[in-house]
Amino acid sequence: MHRAIKQAEPALVSGDPTIRSIGNYEKAYVFKSKNGACAAFLSNYHVKSAVRIRFDGRHYDLPAWSISILPDCKTAVFNTATVKEPTLLPKMSPVMHRFAWQSYSEDTNSLDDSAFARDGLIEQLSLTWDKSDYLWYTTHVNIGSNERFLKSGQWPQLSVYSAGHSMQVFVNGRSYGSVYGGYDNPKLTFSGYVKMWQGSNKISILSSAVGLPNNGDHFELWNVGVLGPVTLSGLNEGKRDLSHQRWIYQVGLKGESLGLHTVTGSSAVEWAGPGGGTQPLTWHKALFNAPAGSDPVALDMGSMGKGQVWVNGRHAGRYWSYRAHSRGCGRCSYAGTYREDQCTSNCGDLSQRWYHVPRSWLKPSGNLLVVLEEYGGDLAGVSLATRTT
Repeated sequence: MHRAIKQAEPALVSGDPTIRSIGNYEKAYVFKSKNGACAAFLSNYHVKSAVRIRFDGRHYDLPAWSISILPDCKTAVFNTATVKEPTLLPKMSPVMHRFAWQSYSEDTNSLDDSAFARDGLIEQLSLTWDKSDYLWYTTHVNIGSNERFLKSGQWPQLSVYSAGHSMQVFVNGRSYGSVYGGYDNPKLTFSGYVKMWQGSNKISILSSAVGLPNNGDHFELWNVGVLGPVTLSGLNEGKRDLSHQRWIYQVGLKGESLGLHTVTGSSAVEWAGPGGGTQPLTWHKALFNAPAGSDPVALDMGSMGKGQVWVNGRHAGRYWSYRAHSRGCGRCSYAGTYREDQCTSNCGDLSQRWYHVPRSWLKPSGNLLVVLEEYGGDLAGVSLATRTT
């Protein structure tokens, strides 16, 4: 198709087309230049029926819902209905099933010298910019000795409203789960009962952003992060709004500031092993040798949750293993106006499983693989594979 359009370039860049009706559902778009160059696009808008049309004294067969390109206004060199799917599908061949993992748990209950305090809740990107995907929101709640839940054991309910895209909630260092939004509706809510004690209690919320739209109307108004309200209910006073009190902010994770994904930075902490991978917010590392041959190399991250992966200090990508929707898988036809769910395939499978590792990044042996897992996953399912067609 690109070759056909390139052939038509002298006429295409010379001006707007003349549109001619050549049938009930057929049109010709004709481009002409002053020096005699001519190109035509013959279209059949019928979604089911092919047609034989006459254009400038010649006959052309147009399949249903297709366009033929005539770079010289005479010879049809390409038709959009002739595009075929590839018949040779790639095969992923595992070459390493087991890694000797070591793990380091991110500290969720302490802040470093980069933390700063502000009154109220602040939008995430205005603080993080491109430094990190992550922002900690931390505040303290004082619980008096006369709170009834201290005796009844009916813990208060914490509710957190966020503009997206993902967040994890910790109270006094204990994880109370994670929630995330979707493509169509990134806003999300955490609501859960949390154990608190008499005196000062620390609420820590890790907000994660995974990118914003960069087109359309007023995309600069999109925001992410914990914008509130953040409330605690089930207290003697009823519901307490925490949104406007003092919050402490920290951009990024401790592991990021230490450079745990690099060869030198990974030696900055004490790693424990073997790691199971089920704990949220944990770094994992392992060494591996480069596969023999020259076939492309990929990591299978399908058993993990959400996070990032590095090879020899280079970022191989963000992964997020969720299942694709199961709508629209069936008979496929590209005829008719385009829809987002048209001709979908692999419904119900992982949205992405394989992550390319360029061979130029690899050494023959002793390559460092580092994984930051946010939710918790199965490290036993991570494998290295080569791709053949």
